[in-house]
Amino acid sequence: MSTNTPSKSQTEAPEKEDIRMLGRMLGDTIREKEGEDTFNLVEKVRRTAVSFRRDPNICSADTLNNLLKNLSRNQAISVVRAFSYFSHLANIAVDKHANLAYRSALISGAAPEKGSLNYALDRLDAAGVPGAAIKKSLNKTFISPVLTAHPTEVQRKSTLDSEREIARLLAEHGSSLTPKESKHNTEMLRAQIAALWQTRLLRYTRLSVADEINNALSYYRTTFLRELPELYHSIQEEISERYPESADGIAAPGSKSKYLQMGSWIGGDRDGNPNVNADTMLHALERQSHLVMEFYLEEIHNLGAELSISSLLNHVSPELQELANTSSDTSLHRVDEPYRRALIAIYSRLAATARDYGMTTLPRSEVGTGEAYATPEEFGADLQIMIDSLNQNAGELLVRIRLGSLKAAVDIFGFHLATLDMRQSSDIHERILTEIFATAQVEPDYASLSEEKKVELLIHELSQPRLLYSPFAQYSEETTSELRILRTARNIREQYGKRAITNYIISHTETVSDILEVYLLQKESGLLRPKRKTGSNTVLDWNEAEADLMAIPLFEMIPDLRSAAAIMKETMSIPLVRELIRKQGDLQEVMLGYSDSNKDGGYTTSNWELYKAEKQLVELFNQMGVRLRLFHGRGGTVGRGGGPTYEAILAQPHGTVNGQIRLTEQGEMIASKFADPEIGSRNLELLVAATLEASLMPEDENKKYTDKMRDFESALEEISALAYQAYRHLVYDTPGFTDYFFQSTPITEIAELNIGSRPASRKSSRRIEDLRAIPWSFSWGQCRVLLPGWYGFGSAITQWLDEEDASVKNKKIALLQSMYREWPFFESMLSNMDMVLAKSDLAIAYRYSELVTDRNLRDTVFSHICAEHQRTLNSFEIITNEKERLVNNPALARALKDRLAYIDPLNHLQVELIKRHRNPGNNPENLDARATRGIHLSINGIAAGMRNTG
Repeated sequence: MSTNTPSKSQTEAPEKEDIRMLGRMLGDTIREKEGEDTFNLVEKVRRTAVSFRRDPNICSADTLNNLLKNLSRNQAISVVRAFSYFSHLANIAVDKHANLAYRSALISGAAPEKGSLNYALDRLDAAGVPGAAIKKSLNKTFISPVLTAHPTEVQRKSTLDSEREIARLLAEHGSSLTPKESKHNTEMLRAQIAALWQTRLLRYTRLSVADEINNALSYYRTTFLRELPELYHSIQEEISERYPESADGIAAPGSKSKYLQMGSWIGGDRDGNPNVNADTMLHALERQSHLVMEFYLEEIHNLGAELSISSLLNHVSPELQELANTSSDTSLHRVDEPYRRALIAIYSRLAATARDYGMTTLPRSEVGTGEAYATPEEFGADLQIMIDSLNQNAGELLVRIRLGSLKAAVDIFGFHLATLDMRQSSDIHERILTEIFATAQVEPDYASLSEEKKVELLIHELSQPRLLYSPFAQYSEETTSELRILRTARNIREQYGKRAITNYIISHTETVSDILEVYLLQKESGLLRPKRKTGSNTVLDWNEAEADLMAIPLFEMIPDLRSAAAIMKETMSIPLVRELIRKQGDLQEVMLGYSDSNKDGGYTTSNWELYKAEKQLVELFNQMGVRLRLFHGRGGTVGRGGGPTYEAILAQPHGTVNGQIRLTEQGEMIASKFADPEIGSRNLELLVAATLEASLMPEDENKKYTDKMRDFESALEEISALAYQAYRHLVYDTPGFTDYFFQSTPITEIAELNIGSRPASRKSSRRIEDLRAIPWSFSWGQCRVLLPGWYGFGSAITQWLDEEDASVKNKKIALLQSMYREWPFFESMLSNMDMVLAKSDLAIAYRYSELVTDRNLRDTVFSHICAEHQRTLNSFEIITNEKERLVNNPALARALKDRLAYIDPLNHLQVELIKRHRNPGNNPENLDARATRGIHLSINGIAAGMRNTG
């Protein structure tokens, strides 16, 4: 989330006071529940850590370490809990004051906040973009944040619910309350903090996919269901008021435009997760549908209380009267209240629809019976009748209270709530088809064929009228399960609507055959349906063919990114594929993987190869007359594509956004962005604003592909190659590095955490290649190295500038500085690195390195890390002329300065507890469940304090 920096006098003191107040309340709770000794111990650790952070010369690391080393297991756990809960409470206070600063700026009429719609529109106005172009673009725009269940969210739903209530109470605190109300507010805050202290932070059992689905749905209740329709209204209102002279208006969500839609992977993402299958997909859509139905039913009931309009006092449209007459309500009290009677009829139909969708318990019983709605559009049409009647009879303001937002919600969420993506790895598809081909006696060993032969065979089979699959043959459990999943997707689309499932993501796309395989599997499952040409029993008419699911390649590794454009060119040159894309509206999506490309090639090379792949894909798609939609697989941490979303979108190569973008929202970032409705609304607005600006802003004449840009790109190509070598040398070529990683980070303990249904590794091995990128980044964040966000850059810049000729070196430095000032992509890349470097702490990282049993290995690897860290700092200073971190983001710098003193003890305690657990000696306490929970609690606290390290 991007915010203007509030003045120190306006924000810093009140924010600190709220943090102190919550800390005092937490301290009182600890004193009351755990005793004075525990409270005093926590305070002693806090004061020692703060002193060490402020002046290491006065308080040495040994002083802090000795204090922690002498804690008993129970004492250590109490201290860990205290600092973990404090991190959570501090986050609540920070979010409150971010909201207050935003509101204050709106009230005062200050310049629009960076990332807001007004900010983007001001910039477009200044660039001479006409209002008509903005309206036209928005009507063709498609933006979709996609919630995923990737396991870095370490909080339980119970904890999140409790924190939401504390946030609500804190928002009220200090506002216009009477003395009695203020006293009650303070008591309720104390009570909620006491409840939080007594609520388990950790799960004792691993999350199931069903749990992950329920957790994600909680954000719809708190934020999306209400804030997204309201955002549509405010955007429509703002643009219509700003550009009244433009001929075309912004389409309502239910007509031409559905420019902001929610997506989900939870229940459909099978890649590396054996717990996701056809049943989880059905469960996901059922739960999504039930949630949105409950919301609609409740809103219809509330409308009945609001729309008490009498036909004796107001005219109504004939259509509204006709709708009212279908009601089973015979009460004489409502005979002159057509809107209420119409709502009773609507409620009965919606209740019948909900029961058809499997709901057994409704918020309240209906009056009479009604025919179920066949589609959400039918439901929306009835609501539109009410809206039209009110608008025609001076009731526009009544539409605004609730009815208009409900109609928008129906247009946005339908009966499915969010589009569920399917995802599976390409190697699974190959295995399935190898078995199907062999069983059908078409090809005995498909997997062993050359790529050319695979493509030839797949194209041939796609043009055949018969299926390969036989219901009478025996197939492996894997093949049976995967085909059932695809058939279930077909059934889901029939039941919940076509928007329920539209996409099939192909992980590890490396070849053209990887894409064609998904088309063939769709054909085998009834999701791709060609027709025979008239008069022919064998030749298919592909002009009548259509694929229900868009086959979306995911390019993840560095070699795959480099081949992405070539693969797409060959794929889209196949006539039958090009025809299928035409049926998709000449639109094709491509997904880019940030996490795995970073783990494969390091931060610098990952960013550069992603940038190049995007440019190449845009050029290719323009040549072939196909619209490109990029799906960015971003995570929370910078090493996984994280960082400020607004800047990330604007830093995309010119022409790559073009009104079409999807991006993942993962792990703890979902809570950070969407747990608070106000913050959630701003983050959604930010997506729209950034997409409009990136799509419509004319390319700066100075930034077009001139000789200067060629110099920029040529320089970064060379730097990337050097960074790649440095990163690969450490991670993949240094003997024993895997042992160092597993011993010096809490990766083993993270894998044991019950924070997701997905295993930490794709295979049962300790190879870095097999480890999922998420726990890889999460582990480096825990030990304060944050290696995926910077390693390799320092070596690359140092080597690139290693010139005997001083004049050449100076020219290169000047070029780097120019790149930083004038190239948004490079500036964004370094800005994110700046944040990572500010959060890293090699003094603490050294404590983790002491967990490595092989001293030579420890010294070798850690010395490499330290040397590279210093080279990176030096390089950063050369380019930016800044010695200090976060000079351009003083609000974050101040927050980190205040927060790190409270995170440090968690790191030190984590090391101490891991050391005891891995080397228990003769103390049985070190091996029991409570000791393990202590480690897991520290992981929770550090993640909460750092906020975007997952």
